[in-house]
Amino acid sequence: MPFVSANGIRLSYQRSGQGEPVLLVMGSGAAGRVWTMHQTPALNRAGYETIVFDNRGIAPSSTPPGDYSLADMTADTLGLIEALDVGPCRIVGTSMGAMIAQELALVRPDLVRCAVLMATKARSDATRRMLLAAERELRADGIALPPRYEAVRTVLEMLSPTTLNDDATVSGWLELFELTTGQSAPGQHAVDTVGDRREALRGLGVPCRAISFSDDLICPPHLVAEVADAIPDCDYVEIPGCGHLGNLENPDAVNTAIIEFLDKH
Repeated sequence: MPFVSANGIRLSYQRSGQGEPVLLVMGSGAAGRVWTMHQTPALNRAGYETIVFDNRGIAPSSTPPGDYSLADMTADTLGLIEALDVGPCRIVGTSMGAMIAQELALVRPDLVRCAVLMATKARSDATRRMLLAAERELRADGIALPPRYEAVRTVLEMLSPTTLNDDATVSGWLELFELTTGQSAPGQHAVDTVGDRREALRGLGVPCRAISFSDDLICPPHLVAEVADAIPDCDYVEIPGCGHLGNLENPDAVNTAIIEFLDKH
């Protein structure tokens, strides 16, 4: 993987396909290569060049100590776009990546042609605030849950009943999460503590599409809909039968929703 220096951070990235550029911004604790399972092949077939990268905290990109702010992560992404000279570009983000895309469109709309915001939010509600606080307490106390327990908890949080009730499919997910326990880039978790951004989003001036997943427990549809309501030029799509990892659970529907929007802008 090649690297660029952006905002004082060394970022690894990968480009594929030909056409106008689409930058994909991954969520917390996951590598940019997750996009290459389903999204980048579909976008390349649709005539777009894709750029994926590892956010700070995900090796081989820089992994500085301490908590990372949303401003840090946004500045990293801004620096990547400028270093590669691909702005204004289309942006697709999921979860934390969608929050980064929102902020980037606010602070540097000249670099963003349009944005797809999947599993996003402008605030945390009471349930999600309690969950974040509990997770921070675990980390502060140095408590590491057993890998098998962590895998079960992650599957229950991240996937839909459609997947959970399919023994063959969920067994593969459980094995994957058990093997990758502890690789969650703890510095990224602070990005979720940004307060209420709904009023700020009313000033976002680029076209957006907010995509929710019907069974998402991390960014449930009502929080995604708030983002769509706040951004002046933003439509809303809800994809059924998938949880927070909807881009992996139902990639065909997700890819269709992404490409349909990008083709319009």
